[in-house]
Amino acid sequence: MKIAVDAMGGDFGPKITIRGAVQAAENFDLDVVLVGIESVIQREFDRIGGGGSRITILDAPDAIAMGEGVLSIRRKKSTSIRIGAELVKDGRADAFVSTGNTAAVVYISRKILGAIQGVDKPALALLVPTLKGFSLLLDVGANANCRPRDLEQFAIMGRVFMERIMGMQNPRVGLMSIGEEENKGNDLTKEAFNRLQASPLNFIGNVEGKDIYSGKADIIVSDGFTGNVALKASEGVVEMLLSMARREITKNLLAKIGFLLMKRNLKSFFKKMDYSEYGGAPLLGLNGVCIIGHGRSNPNAVKNAIRLAKDFVVKDVQEKIRQEIGGSVPAAGGAKA
Repeated sequence: MKIAVDAMGGDFGPKITIRGAVQAAENFDLDVVLVGIESVIQREFDRIGGGGSRITILDAPDAIAMGEGVLSIRRKKSTSIRIGAELVKDGRADAFVSTGNTAAVVYISRKILGAIQGVDKPALALLVPTLKGFSLLLDVGANANCRPRDLEQFAIMGRVFMERIMGMQNPRVGLMSIGEEENKGNDLTKEAFNRLQASPLNFIGNVEGKDIYSGKADIIVSDGFTGNVALKASEGVVEMLLSMARREITKNLLAKIGFLLMKRNLKSFFKKMDYSEYGGAPLLGLNGVCIIGHGRSNPNAVKNAIRLAKDFVVKDVQEKIRQEIGGSVPAAGGAKA
């Protein structure tokens, strides 16, 4: 098993990515190819005392900053993201992981790897903790404009993910809308509702933004614009609540004593809310495994993103998506939009 990792990605750069990659190689019995500016990677290796025999470096002289736009992304031909994706395409790596510029990773990976036959738009999917376990939210940013057919495909790919990766049988699918009633929403959600209702999926109907963390649905599908806004809004609320909780805990002696009594339970709670435990978001529907991590990823998040990439390969998620899409959704041109 060999995983290519974009060493230049993330808000904190190579020092975080390299540490996470070293931990993954040691803990998950795999080889890691760190792609990036060789001198920078080697300098970090020297600082931490070496990366071990299961880590190799592949030089990529260019890097894409977190805020760079499409024109710059297209112009640079020797970036760590492009070379990492090419390793997967050429069969020199089993998967690619990046915590870099999400738009760049999505654009370059789609261009180089292409989509699985029958998949119109690969979707970015993210596990979120709920009151009942976990839900998969997709799309969370890869496709701002979608058709009803796309949302149906997202649901199919989401079902494969939850069955193969999470071990969940017949997961419940919900459609993100502005109300639970069938007639609520815009033209996209109304037509998507009809398609999902007619499909063999375990479709439970519309869900609202408040249901993301309730566990009402195991899979929640939406266009990438809506999904990304919902995700960022909920992330902000979670961060605010955690910050307020920490502030209250340190406010007075009684609060500190209460914290000590509840420390074990709170530790479990904070761990469940910690995004680093889930690693990253897979780009479902590509002809190759691509995991995109949060820009603020710490070493633990990088390590777990690499673990998720390994799980995708071992459990043959791509091939299952290929079979499901081919057997469940008519080819483009043979179905209504």
